[in-house]
Amino acid sequence: MASINTYLNFNGNTEEAFNFYKSVFGGEFAVLQRFKDSPGCEGMAVGDQEKIMHIALPIGGNVLMGTDITDPTPASTFGTGISISVDAATEEEAHQLFNGLSAGGTVTMELQKMFWGALFGMANDKFGIQWMVNHDYGKK
Repeated sequence: MASINTYLNFNGNTEEAFNFYKSVFGGEFAVLQRFKDSPGCEGMAVGDQEKIMHIALPIGGNVLMGTDITDPTPASTFGTGISISVDAATEEEAHQLFNGLSAGGTVTMELQKMFWGALFGMANDKFGIQWMVNHDYGKK
């Protein structure tokens, strides 16, 4: 069966963002590649060569991946078209993840018990990424 992983594009702060996500979720990077380590990077601006070409952080059975946008690719823009949904195994984990992801960002819906039998909240992190944190009470 196919699997889906999330790939995020940043405007030069991928490393900062992924160190933040690592502090929230734990674990280690499975991959961290800089543009300078790839063939054909000689024509890139020196500053771009230090940027992240590819990074991967395993989280549960999925992988959060990302890259820095470099010239001539247009800058990444963030909007309301997508959110990353995280299912926490416990109420305690939901609070820990929500508090971590919303630190320095904006809470758009407080983490609270919902009518569908879950603890749920939404926040935009300090990098502009929208997160939904959910813990289903009936799920074991």
